[in-house]
Amino acid sequence: MDAALHKEALRQQMLLRALWRDARPAVVAGWMRDGTRFERGLQAYRANAGALAERALAAAFPTLLQLVGGDAFAALARAFWQKRPPARGDIGEWGAALADFVADDEQLADEPYLADVARLEWALHRAERAADRPAQPTGLQRLAEDEPSALRIVLRPGTALVASAAPIVTIWQAHRSDDPDRFAPVRAAFAAGVGENALVLRRGWKADASAVAAPVARFTGALLAGHALDVALADGGADFDFETWLIGALQDGAIVGIEEISR
Repeated sequence: MDAALHKEALRQQMLLRALWRDARPAVVAGWMRDGTRFERGLQAYRANAGALAERALAAAFPTLLQLVGGDAFAALARAFWQKRPPARGDIGEWGAALADFVADDEQLADEPYLADVARLEWALHRAERAADRPAQPTGLQRLAEDEPSALRIVLRPGTALVASAAPIVTIWQAHRSDDPDRFAPVRAAFAAGVGENALVLRRGWKADASAVAAPVARFTGALLAGHALDVALADGGADFDFETWLIGALQDGAIVGIEEISR
């Protein structure tokens, strides 16, 4: 690399460091072609970046926004942008690490359920951005023809499970309701120490979440992990009703197809 290219590479590195606050602007300005103009541009970028962070995360985490309040959410979004800036051009893909960021935030330590609410909302966000499924599931006849050990059920892209010690589905549903007493089920669930397994599934163009029983969660988790049907059935246990699950999954459009496992 010649001297000019090397200097340009260093200049760009210093600019990025300033954008993420890893270097003092006054120091970096000396590397820029117009230091005064750079200072103004940097200030404008940071202001715009903060606003963009708030908008992007508010779109993906509306329940979390309501739970912590607008001012706290704005501060959280800006701190997250600084610590975990986007690594891709599509801002809609930014936010996967927010749940862990919330869990590690000492100021939110008194509300441990917030991180799981964020995990649920990110799963919903991802489900709505997932690829569409085929019009009809394929290979259903294999269920009657082959052994469960030779089959794998493929679920719709975006399907996810989020397990929590808190009633995260009840919380999420309450914040989407207009019922004047919509938070009564949340209070009752917390009082009873209820945890929930959230099943996230895209129905049409919208993602939805429902609380499912432990056998269904174990069975679904095995399918999402790519296990054969016999393994998933064993994980579901004696209380799991496969026929009832299959009818519901077909009605919901949750199944892409039944695959034969290569031996």
